Amino acid sequence: MTSHTTTPGAGDFDFFIGHWQVTHRRLKERLAGCSEWDEFGGTTLTQKILGGLGNMDDNTLDLPGGAYRAVTLRTFDPQAAHWSIWWLDGRQPGQLDAPMVGRFDDEGIGIFYANDHFNGRPIRVRFLWSHRGLPRPRWEQAFSADGGVTWETNWVMEFSCMA
Repeated sequence: MTSHTTTPGAGDFDFFIGHWQVTHRRLKERLAGCSEWDEFGGTTLTQKILGGLGNMDDNTLDLPGGAYRAVTLRTFDPQAAHWSIWWLDGRQPGQLDAPMVGRFDDEGIGIFYANDHFNGRPIRVRFLWSHRGLPRPRWEQAFSADGGVTWETNWVMEFSCMA
């Protein structure tokens, strides 16, 4: 079996391998000038796959209106030196979202982008992953309706390791 843990960049998500309690904050309405947030819990279990060139997590999201499950799949392309991230929502099991593509910078911030649609209009989506110097890893999602000139952060997750 080949291990890719020595491939530069392939270990960027090693900090996230494990079982996590998740604190979610999500805007009640996106791209609508809303400033009200829903807060809810969840769990994430993350493991390596593809000999270290990827990882996946199994998520439970305890939304106020009812819980659901989802999977995140991440793969690292050594030639391009970037990650691709896909989201599979258990409420729509036949639909795989467009991949977010990006990498971690020298400060340990992962920045990932994709073009998508929201409420019938094209948007740009950004994920930010941060963990260095923080008490807990953090993920943020933001949407831009103007091609990336302005961003609205609409979902934040903070992770606490479960023993």
